[in-house]
Parts: sequence; structure tokens; C-alpha cells
Amino acid sequence: MVNTRVCLWFQILAVALVLLKVDSFDVGITYLQSAVAKGAVCLDGSPPAYHMSKGFGAGINNWLVHFEGGGWCNNATTCLDRINTRLGSSKQMTKVLSFSGMFSNKAKFNPDFYDWNTIKVRYCDGASFTGDVEAVDPATNLHYRGQRIFLAVIEDLLAKGMKDAKNAIISGCSAGGLASILHCDKFKSLLPASAKVKCLADAGYFINVKSVAGTSHIESIYDDVVRTHGSAKNLPSSCTSRLKPGLCFFPQNVVQQIQTPIFLLNAAYDSWQVKNILAPGVADPHGTWSNCKQDITKCSAAQLKTLQEFRTQFLSAAPAVGSSKSRGLYLNSCYAHCQTGTQETWLRADSPLLDNKTIAKAIGDWYYDRSPFQKIDCPYPCDKTCHNRIFE
Repeated sequence: MVNTRVCLWFQILAVALVLLKVDSFDVGITYLQSAVAKGAVCLDGSPPAYHMSKGFGAGINNWLVHFEGGGWCNNATTCLDRINTRLGSSKQMTKVLSFSGMFSNKAKFNPDFYDWNTIKVRYCDGASFTGDVEAVDPATNLHYRGQRIFLAVIEDLLAKGMKDAKNAIISGCSAGGLASILHCDKFKSLLPASAKVKCLADAGYFINVKSVAGTSHIESIYDDVVRTHGSAKNLPSSCTSRLKPGLCFFPQNVVQQIQTPIFLLNAAYDSWQVKNILAPGVADPHGTWSNCKQDITKCSAAQLKTLQEFRTQFLSAAPAVGSSKSRGLYLNSCYAHCQTGTQETWLRADSPLLDNKTIAKAIGDWYYDRSPFQKIDCPYPCDKTCHNRIFE
């Protein structure tokens, strides 16, 4: 009986892997060696990197530039922790990434963007591509140069054909989604004036909310990130002229001043924010929230009440529906984090739906001006289309 179950499990796993392979394709890494001379380097001084799938057919002059996420480092200690990982060194990055979802090159999986030039920019600076400190501490050899990486990558892509772009999107997931918000107008300014340029933030709308212990945990971290990386000068001046720089790392204080059309895709119960902002380990020393954070169906009544309050705060921090037709808004009630890069959440028969639209359809309609999309889901657990996966 046990052997039969094991065999069945392996058969199911094999089928799942085959399906995953059909939905995706592999793209090799490009190291941007020329950026080193400009000081545009990862935390450890290694060159930045990206993965590029070239456009074809009608999409040859269309560009999707996506920035990878991976949290932040807010001081020398936490940044040093990254230098032996892909989040601090291109030496540690995998040579091949799998592209699927919004990055798929097959029309049936990605009807609006399948033939575009698609780039995934690797994340190795720890400050959402905003830092720029000239001095390098000889004791740590840490380089805080995220802004230089952003500019070097865009310069390289312009030379590879993006200077002739007809359509372009800057996007990102998580900390990369925050980068796509903070760099939205800058990205547009670097592209041809004739290009149709829009911005997309996937799970990048981090809100300034107190933890379950009543502490300003994330605000303190953002203050330290901005200070450590010298990010203030690279944050939108429309915000830094009004507020302390650390507060200008929060999209809620920046997004209203963005001039370029932008689409905000987020789960109102963002799993990363629940785990790391609302109930981080330091605010939950006894692990009361551990089961709830891993599986929303295991939350107690009191915890669910706190999660509903978090959603209310999230909606208060988000742009108002109807504020502008150029603004897209897809706030579902899934327990998830990043939904564009995985086929099952982007476009599949069982993908999440909001107002009966998949994420792929809503973003495609918005980008091509077929119809605007600004929708907020009903509160958990009403949405039965959610997958409620946990993305670390």
C-alpha cells in the first residue's frame, strides 16, 4: 500500500513538472560587465545581470523590463548577509531562469505580450534599485549602487534596440514592484517620446502599518534602508520635499504624483506583508501567528479580525477607484504575493478572477486602452477563485 501511494505521488509530481515545462521556457543570463566601470555593481562589487528573451514578429519594438524582488537590507550587517547569495552577488545567481505567465512567449498563455522583448533584471542591491553611495567601506567592501544598476541596464537595453521602442512597460514583483513605482516616471523619461510607456507594480504596494505589537516596524526599516543606501536623492522630489525620505519609500506617499500611467496589482491580504510587516517574528516572539501566516485557513477568529483590519488599512492607502482612467487597479482578496510571473495566477482556466477577468485580461485591456480596470475584491473568504499560495 505504501509503495503504491509513493508511486502515485511520483506520477502526480511528474505530470505537474511536465505541465510546468510546457507553460514555461528557459532564458540564459547576461552579465553587464560594462557597468562595472561606472560603479554600477551588486553589493559585493560583481556586475549586474539580467535575462532577456528577444521580441519577434509584431512585437520586435515592444519592451517589457521587469525588476526582480527580494526584500531589502537596511544596514551593513543585513547587507553583508546577502553577499553570498543571489540577492547580493551575480556570482551566486542561477545561470538560467524560467519565463512563464506575463513572460511567456506563447500566445495562448500570454496573448497581449508574448512576442515582446522581455527582460528580467536581477536584484542584487538591496534597496529597490535606488541606492548610490560613492564611498566603499574597506572593512565591508559593500557597494550601495542600485540606482546606477537601474540606469546602466536601461542604457544597455536602449543600445540593444529599446531606443526604437513603440510600446514599453516597466514592471516588477515585490521589492521590484516598488522599484517600478519609484522609477516609473524616470523610465518614461529615458525612452523615446513617441513610445507608449506604462508602469506595472505587482505586489509592490507596501503600506505603512503598525505591527501586531503596535510598533512601526516597517517604517523603521525603510528609514534605515534609505539612510544606508543613500537613496533620498533618487526618490521622487514631489515626496521628499514634503516628507522625510524614509516615508517616500512607501507607495502611498508617492503614487498620486506619478504622471505616467500605472497599474497596481496586489492582494489585499498580501502574504509577504502579513508575514513581515504585520506579524514579523520580532512582533510575535511566541509564534502565535506562525500557523496563520503559513495558511490563512488556520487563522483564529481574532487573527482574521486583524487581517480584515489590515485590508481596511490597505484600501485606505491605495488610490481611490475612479481617480484616473490611466490608473489601473486590481486588488483581489487572495492570500498571495506576486501574481504576474506564474502561469496559474496570470492566465489559466483556474486563474483568479476579479469582475470575471483574469489578471492577464485586465492588464492587457488597460495597457492597450481597450477598457479601463479599477476593481477591489470583496473581503476574504468570498473569492473562491484564489489559490492562496505562499510566495517567499
